[in-house]
Amino acid sequence: MKTETHSIAKVLSMNSVSFFIPPFQRSYAWGKNEIKRFFSDIMKIINSELDINEKDKLEHFFGTLVIREERCGFANKFVIVDGQQRLTTTLLFLIALRDLEKDFEKQNFIDQTYLKNNLSTFDDKIKLKQVTKDWEAYKALVNKEPQIPGIITSAYSLLKSLINKENNKIKFEHYITAINRMNVAVIFLDERPFKGEDPQIIFETLNSLGKPLTLSDLVRNFILLNMHSDEQSNLYERKWHPEIENVLGENCSNFFRDYLQYRKATSLKVVSDNNTKELYQEFKEFVNSNFKTKKDFIEDIVKLAKPYKWIIDETFADEISKDSIFDKKIKELLRNIFHDITSEAFKPFVLGLLEYYKYGVNGVKLDDETLISVLESIMIYLIRRRILSLTQGENKNIVLLVKKIEHIAKKELTMFDILSKLFYKLRLPNDDEVANRLKTVNFYEELKQYSKFILGKIEEHNSKVSVDFRDKRITIEHIMPRKLSNEWEAKLGEKWQEIHNNYLHNIGNIILTEFNSEIGNKSFEEKKEKLKESSLKYRLDVINEKNWNEKTIIKHQQKMIKRFLEVFAIPDKYKYSDNWISKTNNVDNIFSILDEEILDISTGSKPVELYLLGNKIKVNHWRDVFIEFLNYLRENEKEIFDFIIEKQSELFGNDNIIVDYEKLKKLIEDEPELKRRYKSLDGLSFDEIMTIGDKTLFLHVNISANGCIQRIKTIIEELIEDLDVKIKII
Repeated sequence: MKTETHSIAKVLSMNSVSFFIPPFQRSYAWGKNEIKRFFSDIMKIINSELDINEKDKLEHFFGTLVIREERCGFANKFVIVDGQQRLTTTLLFLIALRDLEKDFEKQNFIDQTYLKNNLSTFDDKIKLKQVTKDWEAYKALVNKEPQIPGIITSAYSLLKSLINKENNKIKFEHYITAINRMNVAVIFLDERPFKGEDPQIIFETLNSLGKPLTLSDLVRNFILLNMHSDEQSNLYERKWHPEIENVLGENCSNFFRDYLQYRKATSLKVVSDNNTKELYQEFKEFVNSNFKTKKDFIEDIVKLAKPYKWIIDETFADEISKDSIFDKKIKELLRNIFHDITSEAFKPFVLGLLEYYKYGVNGVKLDDETLISVLESIMIYLIRRRILSLTQGENKNIVLLVKKIEHIAKKELTMFDILSKLFYKLRLPNDDEVANRLKTVNFYEELKQYSKFILGKIEEHNSKVSVDFRDKRITIEHIMPRKLSNEWEAKLGEKWQEIHNNYLHNIGNIILTEFNSEIGNKSFEEKKEKLKESSLKYRLDVINEKNWNEKTIIKHQQKMIKRFLEVFAIPDKYKYSDNWISKTNNVDNIFSILDEEILDISTGSKPVELYLLGNKIKVNHWRDVFIEFLNYLRENEKEIFDFIIEKQSELFGNDNIIVDYEKLKKLIEDEPELKRRYKSLDGLSFDEIMTIGDKTLFLHVNISANGCIQRIKTIIEELIEDLDVKIKII
């Protein structure tokens, strides 16, 4: 590695050098804030130059350029490993300066010194080759051709306007002086293997000026970086960009995460700035362990990009099935699952289904009928669960079902066989559960996200005609209105207020119409007349009634529940059964605290015994489990116990889990109800302790079963891996 300090102007003016921004790099990303800061730095230098009182004129450190040099004929090619945002912004500034300058010689000076190079192998002898996404827009600016809208052109326009504002005071020469005083540390990488200057490692560790690298950026870098620039360009422009980035757009990072979840059959964190590097490390390990070459990996991931697009894009035009009827059904079901119900949990699983359907895996393929059946089952499972407001556990556990896809494709299992044998929190609700919930749920408000979808599907089922329930002109109408007139109160009878409170948003008082705003608070007779104009079959439930009161609302409710159970039907054998596995297949009901299974069965269960190093301790509640566990550590692992108290914020995300008397007293002063949420390590409440010393410790015990288990697991995994903790559950 060799480091030199130069002005950015000197770097860009090298005659025998062309600059290449490789395709693994992100496209240009600087916005208004970064550009204005760049221009502000230029103006500080100029103001220093113009200040006759300043002897030592201001210079500015502009950051680092990391370069890998390649020989290319008579010229050198500098591959930019880091610093492309700085180089591009400086060149856009120079283009803007050129275009505002009327003197031809000065225009030509910028062209020949900074923008073009006779030895360049790039189009039109342009000195800097941009990434594919930015190349045409940048090239148009250099060549003074019609501008191409986008972030490159926007940055150029902003720089042009900033220069223009200063034009009366600042001369061309001042700007050139400024870029000659903007210094960069240029790091030249030595690619000899024994030097250990791996461009990939350097790229991963460099700062990107407040623009954190996305998972997509890091993966692209990992795949392309160590290739020769010509091979990079060829692979990126012919394969990676058109078949991944161009297909998925801004969804690439989510795709890589869901691809990895599918391939590993394991749950991974949602992509965020905080965990990008963690996900990236898992990605690298997976690729290195499962593919002989990176080209093999590219072939694998490219074939799944388009199926992922079918999942995330609700209006794509690709053909999925050659049979037009099947194609329409598959597309509608994908739209139902991922856009109407908006399930994230099933993305990896359905990605796997589509791979088996489109390509086959190990000689096993999914046919049209099976794919449609599985998607229908998923849609029914999800909407039944949403009726009951159930979502817990889906994101973490549904991904594990990808292991079952081969059995589904071989017709050894149906999707309902699988969904009916999950843990209770992931259960497939039966008809009784759904019917009872629909009788009382505030259908209009609590199920607002799904209500039009549900009513639209029921209408389709009854009328056999497709209903565009997504159309904003199709709306939900309350038959008994939200605001009752005197006439409505009289028709409803003495209990009008109770009826209105109980049934206003009930499924029995709601239909779809094409003219919500026109019906409003009108009388029942007026509503019936208007509904005669409707094309939706729901109108018949209303216009055939003489009155609309508690009796007719309940009658309509029963019809709607019956229809829901017909439209979102499950096989007969599951309609009235408990569609979940029993709490445990473990004969003794004794589980290690580290068993994955324990988190699934703990909710709704009761702990009765805690086993620590063979000692059996009676417990009655999950909080007792945590108290006894901590007491064991206090008596036998004092250093670890003290460490937990000191580092509880890092371990649990909260530094008020274990507190002494003085701290608890202060907490209670601010929030008196906290008194009931803490117990001493003897299991006593704050008020039950007769004598309290300053060092008496209290534990926050207002936690769920899963919360208790997670705390103990965290302590074991982080601090005492060899400790065997078991719990007996009933």
